[in-house]
Amino acid sequence: MIDTLIDKQDTFEIVRDKIAAILAIEVANQMALAIAAGKDPALWDLRIFTERFNPFEEWLNPIEDGIVVIDDPTPIINIWFDNAVLNAAGSDRIKRQETHGTYNIDIYGLGVAKKEAVGFTASDYLASIESHRATRLVRNILMSANYAYLELRGTVWGRWIDSINTFYPELNGRQGQRIVGARIKFGVQFNEFAPQFTPANLESIFAAVKRDLDGHVFFDVEYDVT
Repeated sequence: MIDTLIDKQDTFEIVRDKIAAILAIEVANQMALAIAAGKDPALWDLRIFTERFNPFEEWLNPIEDGIVVIDDPTPIINIWFDNAVLNAAGSDRIKRQETHGTYNIDIYGLGVAKKEAVGFTASDYLASIESHRATRLVRNILMSANYAYLELRGTVWGRWIDSINTFYPELNGRQGQRIVGARIKFGVQFNEFAPQFTPANLESIFAAVKRDLDGHVFFDVEYDVT
């Protein structure tokens, strides 16, 4: 039986939380840089979530008394673990398992139609622009040379964006109005580790090298059998 308590996170969980932490830290950093450059920091703002089913729920019914009311239109990012493929050829089969994990990074942009001097700007267009802006930020942050190993070098071997696809999110069979999504499939190569058995001491041997009076060198050995 395993004689140690499995009281740890697996690497796939650590990587998911690390992706979220990197995005949160860099969003704050980009906003500070925008302020220093005299630009609107809101254009670099994102809200980060992990393992949510519908983080955009607050955007689905925003009309009060005939008026669209949005408390926070900031683009939403949701990171969730999708799957892992273990490579037997690259593993030692006892302790370390080479793993390729895939994480879905879902990005949601919101658009509210605007009246212009002539006509108006459609909400779906504005939602697409917001979604694309947020996707651009996420891609640039995660593919920066600073995060080639997601700050987990020795455990993470590499990372790569496998694909980026746009979609219109649905909830309860209907598409969310004024919302456009994008999904980054983010692949990460890392090591998983499993508990090892603790070998039992069957026999202890105490040895000392000694020299006899005539110069003969010999071993003096004591056995402690347990």
